[in-house]
Amino acid sequence: MSRPRASRRRAVAAGGIVYRRGPSGVEVVLVGRSRQELWALPKGKPEPGESLEETARREVEEETGLRVEIERDVGEIRYVYTEPGGARVAKVVHHYLMTAVSGDPGDHDDEYDVVAWMPAPRALRRLTHDNERDMLGLALELVALGRDGGGSEEAAG
Repeated sequence: MSRPRASRRRAVAAGGIVYRRGPSGVEVVLVGRSRQELWALPKGKPEPGESLEETARREVEEETGLRVEIERDVGEIRYVYTEPGGARVAKVVHHYLMTAVSGDPGDHDDEYDVVAWMPAPRALRRLTHDNERDMLGLALELVALGRDGGGSEEAAG
């Protein structure tokens, strides 16, 4: 006797890696939930009619309290998870490299209880999920290329 197949659906999200150049090097913004000991990159689901870039900018701005500009696409993360009830979800999250143009991390929404600028090496260690750590690593390579002649210093932030 065969088992019924679990339902399966697809989900899309977009977010960003916000960076700046601090006195001791590149810093990035992470969002966190203290109770879950979770540190992540800001991201969320598109609203109807929204492009991936618009979603990424809106979600990052809401979750971090920072007004941001997108520099470029970094890449995507794909994974599958199971929802309560057994439905399997194939999710893709698109990430963009961003710079903050104004705002204050203290003005973030209530989805996360902590928003913090961190030196890049510390952020790499703090991220909860390996796939986000890999994405941050790619973003940091792009930032380094911008500084080392792959793009203009001014454009890199």
